[in-house]
Amino acid sequence: MKKKILVLCTGNSCRSQIAEGYLRHFFNAKAQIYSAGIEIHGVNPRAIATMKEDGIDISSHTSNHIDEYQNIDFDLVITVCDNAKERCPFFPSKTEKLHQNFPDPAKAMGTEEQILEEFRRVRQMIKEYCSSLPIA
Repeated sequence: MKKKILVLCTGNSCRSQIAEGYLRHFFNAKAQIYSAGIEIHGVNPRAIATMKEDGIDISSHTSNHIDEYQNIDFDLVITVCDNAKERCPFFPSKTEKLHQNFPDPAKAMGTEEQILEEFRRVRQMIKEYCSSLPIA
């Protein structure tokens, strides 16, 4: 039986979308991967573009609110920003919880290339984190 994994962030726009893409890439045979936000901001086009650069298509992902998944019994919930961890809803005690705060690339300032470089930097951090998770 596949594990059910939820990646939770503030707006389900960048970090959680990137993590969902990598978790599906690395663990699709072992897990059902979901992502959601405490709010809904829509999938960031720069997140889509930077993932495409790494060969992963997240263009069909949707931005979902945590309430949409209230009836799913998750095995693992991963919060990828401090705000989501602080506002994370209650999950049954058997649900394993992990937290890793990643910078929000959507807050990057500068030229378009500088902003994209920040997206790439955060993408790499999330990729390394996701690939190291012990999903059995």
